[in-house]
Amino acid sequence: MAALRLALVQMAVGSNKLENVKRACQLVKDAASKGANLVALPECFNSPYGTQYFKEYSESVPGPTTELLSQVAKECKIYLVGGSIPESENGKLFNTCSVFSPSGDMIGKYRKMHLFDIDVPGKIRFQESEVLQPGNKLLTFTLGNCKIGIGICYDIRFAELAQIYAAEGCHLLIYPGAFNMTTGPLHWELLQRARALDNQLYVAAVSPARDDKGTYVAWGHSTLIGPWGDVVATTEHSEETIFANIDMSQVNEVRQNIPISKQKRWDVYTRPSICDHHEKSDRSKKTKDCSGYDIDVNKHVD
Repeated sequence: MAALRLALVQMAVGSNKLENVKRACQLVKDAASKGANLVALPECFNSPYGTQYFKEYSESVPGPTTELLSQVAKECKIYLVGGSIPESENGKLFNTCSVFSPSGDMIGKYRKMHLFDIDVPGKIRFQESEVLQPGNKLLTFTLGNCKIGIGICYDIRFAELAQIYAAEGCHLLIYPGAFNMTTGPLHWELLQRARALDNQLYVAAVSPARDDKGTYVAWGHSTLIGPWGDVVATTEHSEETIFANIDMSQVNEVRQNIPISKQKRWDVYTRPSICDHHEKSDRSKKTKDCSGYDIDVNKHVD
């Protein structure tokens, strides 16, 4: 498969959980009817986004919401990235994305690894860690000859995660996300372009539509970035589905023309743990005695 058809569903999310899920399934069907064979929903598509809502809207995975997603993936014979929902397991809550195959099987689930804890005085304070637990496992799947990795929203700020996915052979990263009106205008597209350019792959970020009356106002602007760091497709903030082809030849071309994966200087980047040479000495001296690196011999010097 040289190309696949991706749909990013930027849907409006309300307070009625069942209606949100029904709306999501209808939008997935609409996207499939227009030729998409890979469809992605936004973060918290069945729930308002907010720490005050996560427990109330949470459910098990598999559970009622994922069962409906499984059914629509099977009916439409598509791969479905099920945005994210609040998941409950053994008294703990997670922000979880489930992925489904055209047979309706759940390929796997990804739990948001980096929790959204920020405090911008006078603008926004949000602390997911007050109610959520972080995940610790990556999720990849393959559609044709395209390997796809999953992250959620704040995960996109951490270049290391994208680098691991690239090293694992991914050609496309999908981040269901809900940036806000403070960080969205400044960082949403910038971070997508950075992750795409650094790793020479496609990056898709799919947001809920903006609700100016909500307790959390999403930026919107669902976007697909190409391996050159270019904007392939995007939209504004209203409910809309955007479509684009994932062209594997572009990924291969960029990686061949600018072969940075073969030019990395791991001999320079890789460093021993700070003060390893003091490991058997007085630990109290570590913070005082260590002063830096000797680049030539790749070890700490005093």
